[in-house]
Amino acid sequence: MNTTIIIGYCAGSAMLALMLIALVYAIVVPTPDRWSKNYFITFFSLLTVCVCSCFVSTFFYGKPGFAQVEKISCYIESLLISVLMPIPTFLLLHSCKEKLLDSKLLRAVITLWGVYVVVLGIGMFTDFFFVVTEENTFIRTKWFPLIVILLALIMLVNIVGLIRRRKKLSKRYFVAFLIYLLPMTVFIIIHAYVDIELTLFLGVGLCALSMYSLIVSDHIQRVFHQQREIAEQEREIARQRAGVMVLQMRPHFIYNTMMSIYYLCKQDADKAQQVTLDFTTYLRKNFTAIAGEELVPFKDELKHTRAYLAVEQAQHEDMLYVEYDTPHVNFSVPPLTLQPLVENAVKHSLDPNGDPLRIYIKTRQSNKGSEIIVENNGLDYQPADDNEPHIALSNIRQRLKMMCKGEMTIAPREGGGTVVKVIIPHI
Repeated sequence: MNTTIIIGYCAGSAMLALMLIALVYAIVVPTPDRWSKNYFITFFSLLTVCVCSCFVSTFFYGKPGFAQVEKISCYIESLLISVLMPIPTFLLLHSCKEKLLDSKLLRAVITLWGVYVVVLGIGMFTDFFFVVTEENTFIRTKWFPLIVILLALIMLVNIVGLIRRRKKLSKRYFVAFLIYLLPMTVFIIIHAYVDIELTLFLGVGLCALSMYSLIVSDHIQRVFHQQREIAEQEREIARQRAGVMVLQMRPHFIYNTMMSIYYLCKQDADKAQQVTLDFTTYLRKNFTAIAGEELVPFKDELKHTRAYLAVEQAQHEDMLYVEYDTPHVNFSVPPLTLQPLVENAVKHSLDPNGDPLRIYIKTRQSNKGSEIIVENNGLDYQPADDNEPHIALSNIRQRLKMMCKGEMTIAPREGGGTVVKVIIPHI
């Protein structure tokens, strides 16, 4: 076995391994759509067959008595590799969302390819373009470049079509097509005058693999941007729900507060002033939260809650007691996190005909982050008929997750009542 055949086997083996890897890559890695996936699977499958045909040609090369087998092998090999030239046209038109049947570019490419097939057939039955000797060696004639130039023309037409459609493609897609078409065209033109058949296969494979990688990375990048947009939309929805929560303040709470202030003006003017100040603070914090898009200091949230509870205590006096144990306040929370939890406890646990409601508000720092605990000794947490408390709590849970990756749990309290725990992870 001579040196040329040994080099051919080694190069062919390396290219076959590369094409098989590329084929597996095309099967496994996701693409922008099913059509593109099928395209690259077909392309790399065809290229693998081309490399295998090159192996067959190399195996019979130089063996006397197999001249006709070598000629047929060369014909099949040349026909297979020619199919790779019009294939980029289909991908280009698909990427530009153009109809194949109406495309002048596709008609031009198919016409040139048809001429190539006819010319190749002539070469198969004559010695006009190439000769296979009795010693089974392949010899080019001076007219051989005419065959290869037809393939180069197909690629050049594709390049012109790409340039004319550059505005329809993303920058990455345009670069991917250039990487695919330009080197391949150069390889084909060189092949017209220099026998670099194995190098041609390798160049085609590498160009196709590079293009495929760019298209996949472009798809992954677009998916990433879409996920970011979806996440931003979800955050916007959460902010809007927070605004709706503010705007849906209980009318009877406002009405009762105003009436309490009205009666307190005659009975206890100083207390009426304090309730008015607390109520004003509560309203200001609530309306400020409508426009809040960022985390707020827990100190402000606690101040807001204190103002709300002061108004409620003024109305219910001996029926509502609040205890604060909040040594840890140096952290931030989504606006309207603590106050709605406390309001939910007052609204659904305070029984005017029962025992006084006691609410315990605690904070602490743990390995998980900053913890807020709201306990009450009222009624156990039960689904309400109107589902209103669940809507409010669901909104809080969603905003915690979206804005700071926080979490909220609700559990029965030992001895009766409910415990709500909010965890704000360390940032």
